[in-house]
Amino acid sequence: MEKILVIGAARSGLAAAKIAKKFGADVILSDAKLESELKFDFDELRGLGIELRFGKQTEELLSGVNKIIVSPAVPIKIPVLKAAAQKNIPIISEVEFAYNLARSPICAVTGTNGKTTTVTLLGLLLKEKFSKVGVGGNIGVPLSEVALEVGEGGYLAAEISSYQMEATKNFKPHISAILNVTPDHLKRHGSMEVYQAMKERIFAQQTAEDFLILNYDDARTRDMIDRAACKVVYFSRQRKLAEGAFVKNDSLVIKFNGATHELCTIDELGIKGGHNVENALAASMIAFLAGVEAEKISSVLKTFQGVEHRIEFVREIGGVKYFNDSKATNTDSAIKALETFAGHIVLIAGGDDKGTDLTEFLNLVNERVDCLILVGDAAARFKTCALEKNFSAEKILEAGYSMERAVELAKEISRPPQVVLLSPACASFDMYSDFEERGRDFKRIVREL
Repeated sequence: MEKILVIGAARSGLAAAKIAKKFGADVILSDAKLESELKFDFDELRGLGIELRFGKQTEELLSGVNKIIVSPAVPIKIPVLKAAAQKNIPIISEVEFAYNLARSPICAVTGTNGKTTTVTLLGLLLKEKFSKVGVGGNIGVPLSEVALEVGEGGYLAAEISSYQMEATKNFKPHISAILNVTPDHLKRHGSMEVYQAMKERIFAQQTAEDFLILNYDDARTRDMIDRAACKVVYFSRQRKLAEGAFVKNDSLVIKFNGATHELCTIDELGIKGGHNVENALAASMIAFLAGVEAEKISSVLKTFQGVEHRIEFVREIGGVKYFNDSKATNTDSAIKALETFAGHIVLIAGGDDKGTDLTEFLNLVNERVDCLILVGDAAARFKTCALEKNFSAEKILEAGYSMERAVELAKEISRPPQVVLLSPACASFDMYSDFEERGRDFKRIVREL
């Protein structure tokens, strides 16, 4: 009997442990945290006969183990995984485990920003052609679970993060896409070069019968064609392409194999903002290559309204609109949110500071933000840098570690035509378990005003 060690007791780890057990393996699930520190109920796993090991992870965990499955949150540099590598025990990611289970083709999307919107839209587009479609990965549903559920004869849309690629070697989607690459997760990866290398693993195993979709407007992604063995197709918001998905006379079009297909105008597109034009172009190109007809792509583009926590309208109070952009966990994503509005923004920002350069972000804050309300660990650095950029001290307010106080301050000072925007440019872990919890708390507070 194969003995599998699953490291990381979060959603993907739990799913991998249950599936491995279902297929007859002897399974250990381990997490460095104590059971009392984890938010999951482990009774079901105990009932299935899965051995649970919490707390300090020593080499003793590796006894008799044939394979290790690693959750995305677990860095491959931890001591127990280094020891496993020295013992030549195979280490795979949950994503690679899912790939080995999959019996339907995979469309895999990565990038610093736009992944969730693109993959959610892609899932809807694929449903226009295929009766069985699964959407999973970094989007919140374990990909292994989705792969098993879809089985044969369908299609999988996978959101892939750089974390998920660390322990991935053989993952081979039929269609992959890289939306953009900007500084993020540098604390974990150590440098932009390593971060980009993790992103590029998404197409490393693809061959001539596969497709890679790249953003022509992003210099880092455009040049990836030099390292791809598969067919590369570009999308572009800024340039008319000889082949690919692009904007022509304010309309989204696909040009492929000599034929041009007009999808919809920018005004007709259900999701707004320049970044969402890019997301729609990428999703449309992937779906088209998967076999979805252009007419069906067009109808979905007009009706899709976006995803929770991404420039999500919450409510209007006294003529002031409130937007939840908690998904903006880095400055590049927050910049895209700021660009969506013409100005007069009351911005709530801050959180778990990633230490990234704030120059471009604060330049736009100077142009479009009337008042900056800061929260969390990042507040002090954000304030210092904003003052250095000559943002007025009177327009900077601090709410400590209270989202409630931040929203109260925003309500006190905002007047039409201003909008209130939560777009933190930071992770959430100083105050919340994830960006979803942060966004839902913001919405709750706004709705209770």
